[in-house]
Amino acid sequence: MGDVRSGVTDLGEGRGPGWLDEWLAANSERVVAWRRQLHSEPELSRDEHRTTGWLVERLTALGLRPRILPVGTGLVCDLGSEGSNGRTIALRADIDALPLTEATGVPFASNTQGVAHCCGHDAHTAVLLGAATALAAAPRLPGRVRLIFQPAEEVMPGGALDVLAAGGLDGVDRIFGLHCDPRLPVGTVGTRIGALTSASDLLEVRLNSPGGHTSRPHLTGDLVYALGSLITGLPALLSRRVDPRTGTVLAWGAVRSGEAANAIPQEGVLRGTLRTGDRDTWAELGPLVRELVQGLLGPLGVGFDLQHRRGVPPVVNDAESTRLMRAAVGEALGEQAQSGTPQSSGGEDFGWYLEHAPGSFARLGVAGPDTTSTDLHQPNFELDERALLVGVRTMVHTALCALRE
Repeated sequence: MGDVRSGVTDLGEGRGPGWLDEWLAANSERVVAWRRQLHSEPELSRDEHRTTGWLVERLTALGLRPRILPVGTGLVCDLGSEGSNGRTIALRADIDALPLTEATGVPFASNTQGVAHCCGHDAHTAVLLGAATALAAAPRLPGRVRLIFQPAEEVMPGGALDVLAAGGLDGVDRIFGLHCDPRLPVGTVGTRIGALTSASDLLEVRLNSPGGHTSRPHLTGDLVYALGSLITGLPALLSRRVDPRTGTVLAWGAVRSGEAANAIPQEGVLRGTLRTGDRDTWAELGPLVRELVQGLLGPLGVGFDLQHRRGVPPVVNDAESTRLMRAAVGEALGEQAQSGTPQSSGGEDFGWYLEHAPGSFARLGVAGPDTTSTDLHQPNFELDERALLVGVRTMVHTALCALRE
């Protein structure tokens, strides 16, 4: 792991409370070091054993009692006491990495071939650990904070379900989270009321036909023609059957069939993702897709097997929780740090939590003058490490604002 540079800039310095300013002044480089260590030692979804153990050690050293999830990775940990109002506020970070080969060239790059933190989960984890350690140094908290270090966000239907199954949201009044955004400048936090991300499902259609010679397509079911009909026809029909304001998008990512130019194949497969920003539409898409596939293939004499694997629901931010988070950003960093943010077609399993408790999910600006990446999930994804301290301040102030309401 490379040396941490000295004098990491705290963009919220002096905004208090005093104990938080003091903690960050003494520990800002420690937060950066945590992120760099996590970055160099990434682990894939459901295999985050080393990361989980590392977190347990640090939380236990604070006098806390972390509980590893029954699935073996990830943990929840309570901080503070119930308080006079009995409120419990949850803060969540995801801890898994992606099956990608890093191409940043930084000294603390991934030391595991084919695995890398190219989505910022190392930053999310370091931010939440920083917030937890800072909150543990507070003279008094006006309630309880539940820390959720979640595994397996990158695989559907997501490790949030493991947290929920373990009772991780029991008794929680509100839940909050942050995600790195390389489109937002460092020092800003993007918030949005309503849908922030989309439901994300997987579609797989397997076609079957007797096959035949390309000189006599009228004597068989032309499977390749049928694939083409689905590739263009299904997205087009969905656009006429679903309200366009829902942001419903079907995009194909893989198609495979045949080898010989003069033979109509017997099998073919088509795979893609189906996304929507509307919770009610998500519930209706399964039967509708089957109806449309049947209508497209029925006249062509080609059979099919449709697998529609539902993924994660959309993240729909609660208005009051978002108001609290915006107030927290203003307190932590000043009004200039406030930013709006558009709805994304990407999926995020934080949506499962919002099925059980109100909350808000925000975007943490990580773009700096020297960062070159333009999007997440790219081998060259980089972030401006000043964003780590912005994230700590945001999470601490969000917890305090929500506990005081």
